[in-house]
Amino acid sequence: MSNTDDHPGHRSGSAGSLAHRVPDLGALELLLAVARLGSLGGAARELGITQPAASSRIRSMERQLGVALVDRSPRGSRLTDAGALVTDWARRIVEAAEAFDAGAQALRDRRDSRLRVAASMTIAEYLLPGWLLALRAERPDTAVSLLAGNSAAVAERLLSGKADLGFVEGLSVPSGLDSAVVAHDRLIVVTAPAHPWARRRRPLAGEELAATPLILREKGSGTRQVLDAALGGLARPLIEVSSTTAVKAAAVGGAGPAVLSELAVGEELAMRRLVRIPVDGIALTRDLRAVWPMGHRPTGPARDLLSLTRG
Repeated sequence: MSNTDDHPGHRSGSAGSLAHRVPDLGALELLLAVARLGSLGGAARELGITQPAASSRIRSMERQLGVALVDRSPRGSRLTDAGALVTDWARRIVEAAEAFDAGAQALRDRRDSRLRVAASMTIAEYLLPGWLLALRAERPDTAVSLLAGNSAAVAERLLSGKADLGFVEGLSVPSGLDSAVVAHDRLIVVTAPAHPWARRRRPLAGEELAATPLILREKGSGTRQVLDAALGGLARPLIEVSSTTAVKAAAVGGAGPAVLSELAVGEELAMRRLVRIPVDGIALTRDLRAVWPMGHRPTGPARDLLSLTRG
């Protein structure tokens, strides 16, 4: 009883992976160049390799396939009958690889032509405009869309695949996201100049601030998270609004005291539309973070924007 697997010329179609049984693209491109030019040396020059390297690659391919592909002579290199057949197959493989490469490039171009950013309010209003201007100088063809919302909304957009990069202001990184600190911020207590606190001679105690109804951002905002954690709880809000601009406008209008990012109130403090109220015994500092889905480091324009935040 004979076993065909023991025959020296037999090659099992399922032995090993396809990558071990089929020559690589570089070898197939070399064979096509030899067929077109009729010269191993010419093919080597066209592909930017040495003639000895080209000869070695052809011999390796012949050993892999188990057939002679090229007859070499002083007059040049000629394909064997088997070599001509293999060349026809190689041409189809290389054309398929070129189509694959073109498709992959189209995907990269589509990815690089847009950037979807989700950012919490303070970062969106006071830091992102400068970063996006710098990105535009580097990538003028990239269209950027920006969603401004609280930290919880930013996390939801990233985890649902609706944003490529996010920025948050809270105490911790939302679940399911990786992060990098890109800036630092301080929250300060402010009032309109006519508010009684503006005439205080002593700093405000943390306990008094915690017991006072304030103009606050909505639950889920990074600013409110930091303030709540620092004070160990907050009084019922005087007014609850969904943007930093609205908090600031209410405070300037004299509705009551507010706690805002130092980044957001520089102009109002300089023009005395708001007054900074010193506070004792609490730290209102926070890290501002870039965030992205866990295990998926930003690429393309998202990677470039992340790098600009650290410049």
